[in-house]
Amino acid sequence: MAQKILLTGWGYPPKIEGGLDIHVYHLFQELRKKDIDVDLALPEENAPERENIISVETGKGDMTWKARKMSAKIAKKAEDYDVIHTHDWFGAEAGYKASKYSDTTWISTIHSLASNRTREGSEKIEKMEKVGIENPEGLIAVSKGLRDDIEDIYDRKASVIHNGFSTPNSTGRDIKKDLGIEKDMIFYVGRHAEQKGIEHLLYGFKKFLENGNEASLVIGGDGHMRKSLEDFTEILDIKDKVYFTGFISSKELGDYYRSADAFTSPSINEPFGLTITEALESGTTVLATENGVEELVSSDTIIGISPESESIAKGLEKATKTDSFPKYDSRSWEDMTEEVMSFYKEFS
Repeated sequence: MAQKILLTGWGYPPKIEGGLDIHVYHLFQELRKKDIDVDLALPEENAPERENIISVETGKGDMTWKARKMSAKIAKKAEDYDVIHTHDWFGAEAGYKASKYSDTTWISTIHSLASNRTREGSEKIEKMEKVGIENPEGLIAVSKGLRDDIEDIYDRKASVIHNGFSTPNSTGRDIKKDLGIEKDMIFYVGRHAEQKGIEHLLYGFKKFLENGNEASLVIGGDGHMRKSLEDFTEILDIKDKVYFTGFISSKELGDYYRSADAFTSPSINEPFGLTITEALESGTTVLATENGVEELVSSDTIIGISPESESIAKGLEKATKTDSFPKYDSRSWEDMTEEVMSFYKEFS
């Protein structure tokens, strides 16, 4: 008899916060295409009214509070499923309770570690993360690098299932023309958070300009560091060369990639890097710090940089002078889902 699956998530397009939400969305959609009996539980503020989506009331509070409220309700629902598949720390309590008090099998996918997201960390989140890594019957990491970090920190072996590659939508809009950019356009999109290394990008971009290069830097996305980053452009005296767009809708995200002469991912830690796949699928030259996508493509596909200004400045020079685009083998979300399904079967 086919397994009945309960997925847990946090966001759902267009209300997404990062790559984890995109991963869960595609996994859910691909499982449904294969006629798998699957439901997706989401916080009510992010849950669309659609078939097979369970809206969970979480009340008011921070993310850890909402995660605990959500977990208590999901754990009860999980008794009716063969597998509960959680993601990162916020699903750990639900998975733990479902596994302990019912016959439900708990699968946990880790997308990044709390200790790698900020220097300060969070005791609450790291405690739940520990539960979500040490206790599930099956553990998945989205890259080999992340698998190794998990084993080093928690002494638990995880299976590696890489993400699929995402192709962003495009309307045909010419972003360079709309912004009045005449020279090269360098693009970044993502959360404005410490992990993403945007301050290093800004300083590296300043050095790139000081070396006699001409370009504009377009920074998409939002986050708690945005105001300080905008202030930093004034301190560096590059404000007139940097455009902060704020949130970019999924409908036109591809326009930004396709208009850019180079895309950069300067993250201090990037376990996978879905924005890198979006840039590659858009035919945009990519320079990036160490990431999980590199495990799937040849060494000349991505221009490697370090999360420090001098390396970024040199990488930008190389990227903006690159005329040819390397060939690489893409990976579909269906490929990823097939591997996840095979993983489920190991526990049936």
